[in-house]
Formats: sequence, structure tokens, C-alpha cells
Amino acid sequence: MAERQFDVTVIGGGPGGYVAAIRASQLGMKVALVEKERVGGICLNWGCIPSKSLLKSAEMMHSFRRAEEFGFTLKDVTVNWPTIIKRSRDVSERIVKGVEFLMKKNKIEVIPGSGKLTGKTTVEVSREGKVVETISSRAIILATGARPRSIPGVPIDRKAVITSTEAMLLASQPKSMIVIGGGAIGVEFAYFYNAFGTKVTVVEMLPSLLPKEDKEITKILESSLKKQGIEILTSTKVESVTVENGVKVKVADKDLKKTLSADVALMAVGVQGNVDNIGLEALGIKAEKGMILTNEFQQTNVPSIYAIGDVAGPPWLAHAASHQGVVAADHIAGRAKHGIDRTNIPSCTYCHPQVASVGLTEEDAVKAGYTVKVGRFPFRPLGKAMAIGESEGTVKLVFDERYGELLGAHIVGPEATEMIAELGMAKALETTYSEILHTMHAHPTLSEAVMEAAGQAFNEAIHI
Repeated sequence: MAERQFDVTVIGGGPGGYVAAIRASQLGMKVALVEKERVGGICLNWGCIPSKSLLKSAEMMHSFRRAEEFGFTLKDVTVNWPTIIKRSRDVSERIVKGVEFLMKKNKIEVIPGSGKLTGKTTVEVSREGKVVETISSRAIILATGARPRSIPGVPIDRKAVITSTEAMLLASQPKSMIVIGGGAIGVEFAYFYNAFGTKVTVVEMLPSLLPKEDKEITKILESSLKKQGIEILTSTKVESVTVENGVKVKVADKDLKKTLSADVALMAVGVQGNVDNIGLEALGIKAEKGMILTNEFQQTNVPSIYAIGDVAGPPWLAHAASHQGVVAADHIAGRAKHGIDRTNIPSCTYCHPQVASVGLTEEDAVKAGYTVKVGRFPFRPLGKAMAIGESEGTVKLVFDERYGELLGAHIVGPEATEMIAELGMAKALETTYSEILHTMHAHPTLSEAVMEAAGQAFNEAIHI
């Protein structure tokens, strides 16, 4: 079996892999992309994109319930559940076809099958358990992604105990659901199903939802979700799950134990990297706790092999994977100007209200030894927020007191996931509070809250 020669071989076609392949091609390299299913990975096929379509339907339902507030009378609003699900699949299909076109446009050879390392520069491709070809290239990028994790003793049967994939495909809306895990995936699906009337309970082992977000922000979120009718059990451990007339979930906190019942349980306790059966051990590639270890250029301890995205560990975010893919391709081409700045990766949760952040939380900044100044500005006083009827939430900015440099930004409220980009750029440029405050923000906009929060940190805000 003759080996085919490429400059770069990418294993996995998700948002990390296909972006790495495109960037490598742009840099003049001959690229192969090995993918066992369809390009786009979990994100485009079963995650980020179709889930945001579902969440838009939930957002519209939220608006319908407030129609009279805006001067409309709506009668007999009915939900066509199959159409909601179908629309999300149609959106996903269009996006994936777009990526398939980009593969052709950039002359990337997409090879169907599973890839496995057989050497520092070689990959074998298998289909249906049989090796069908061997590829040789001077650099290899591992982008094999991750799969849902469960808790000990709780098997995922994908019927009563489901993952996010099944949660996007349920043929009928369940009357009740227990969400195990209060991270971004759990919170988003809790919001989605609750919006259509499913009785939702979220169980989170740690003291707050979205445990990695600023605690002040998560308190606001939890209060809002409770008002929407979602039951939230934090500092609560799941002891067992049994399938019996739906599901029975035994939980315990420091005070008591009880059993919850629901039609389905959604397992949303995180993911684990797909590090198995890809040839790491034979080459001595270092991995810990289901993730491949890399340097700032995503290079493993074997210099010709790189790892990006979920398989390289947290944060398990599509935009982080894509950025890592560009950095890896640039490094292979000898054009890398900088590595990954892990302190400046934005985090977004698309519930209602939205949550977004970048950089250090207040707690982490203090632990890191900074003396901090914190600025807050609620959406409620903003003319734009009142005009659109979305005044819940706040912007919180964390600055270093000595130099005024932005250390972290945290938003809960309308369009938080769009607003965070300004603050990510500000942090990347080592911007100070004064520079944010004196950058003229258009009126009326939601982003005025960013300007005012910067001013409030140093007692210079106008509208508070």
C-alpha cells in the first residue's frame, strides 16, 4: 500500500481541525483532513450551531409571552415542536455544506475514516475497522475532539438518560427533565426546555451554576432562572440514577437526601477528550486526565505532532479550538507570531439572560496578588435597555488598581455574548479604565454600560 505525501495531515474536522486545515492551505501547504463523519464536528453538527437555533425559538417564546407589554395581542400561540427541531437541523446542514465547500475551495483533500498515528510523521486511515491507506506528512495536527462524560455508575442509554445530542432531537417535548450539571450546556438546555413549559430541575455539585464564572454574576443568573420557574439545586451531589417510569435521581446535600423523578435526565457534567486509539502511547505523547499536553503553540512533546481543541483540554470551546488551529498551522509554517493567551479566551452562555466573560474573575485576581478596583453598571438605567424591554443584569469590570489595566470583564444581561468582544480586544491591548471610559460609545446602546462600569471603578461614572 503506497503512502500518500502531504505537508500537513489533520485528524478531525471540527471547528479546530477544519480551520487548521484551511490556514495551512492558505500558507501554501498541501493538506489532508481525516474525518470519520462530516466536517464541522460536534459544534456544527450537534452543538454550537443547532443549539443556538433552538435557543432562538426559546427566546421568541419568551417574547410572545410579553407581547401585550409591546402593544400586541396574541391569541392561541401554539408550539410546533417538530418544526423547531427541524429548523435547527436545517441550519446545521446549511453551515456544514458551507464548510464542505471551503474544503474544496482551499484544495484540502478530505479523507473519510478514522486516523491513527503510526509514527512521528505517518497516519493510517481505517474505515469499518480496516486500514485503507497510509499518509505521510511532515506535521500532524490532532483535532479528535471530546465526548460527553458521565458520573460513576450512571450509564447513558440515550433514551431516558440522554446527552446534549439527544436533547436536540427529542421527537416530543418531555413534561419534566432533570439536568445533571450546571455548566453552560446544562444551563442552556434548562432554559430552552423551561421556555416551552417543561418542568426543569438543575442539579449542580458545586456551590453555583456556571462554576467558573464570577460568583456575583452567577447569583444574578440563578435568581433570574428561578423566577422563570427552573428549580436549581446547588451544592448537591447525584448519588444514583435509575430508569424506572422515566428516571429516578437520588441526590444529597449537606442537610438531606431525596429522590427526584422526571421523564428524562440530561447528563451535562462535561466532556472527556478522545485520546483513545489514536496512537499516543506508542509515540510517548504526553497526556493527562483525558487531554493531550501542549505548549503555547499547541505542539506536543513530539515536535512534529500538534493537538488542538477539546482533545487538548479546557476550555472546551469552539472558538478556542479554531484559534488554536490557526496558531498550530502558523507555527508549522514558521510564521507564528504569538502562542495562545489562555487568559484572554471569552466564555459565553446563551441562556436568558446571557452570560459572557473574559479574563480574571474578581476572586481570581485577588488570589493572583492584585489590588483590584471593580466597576459595575446595571443595564436598568440605560435608555436602550429600557426601550427594548431587557434591563436585567449588569456589567462588571475588574481592574488593577496600580496601573488601571483591565484584568477581567463579566456580563450578565441582554446581548452579553456580543458585547464581550469589545472587552476581549481591550484586554488583549492591555487597555486601562481611562481608555475605555474615554472611548466614545454610541448612544443609545447597551455597550454604554461598559463605558460606565469603567468609570464607576474609579468614581468617574456619570449615570450612577
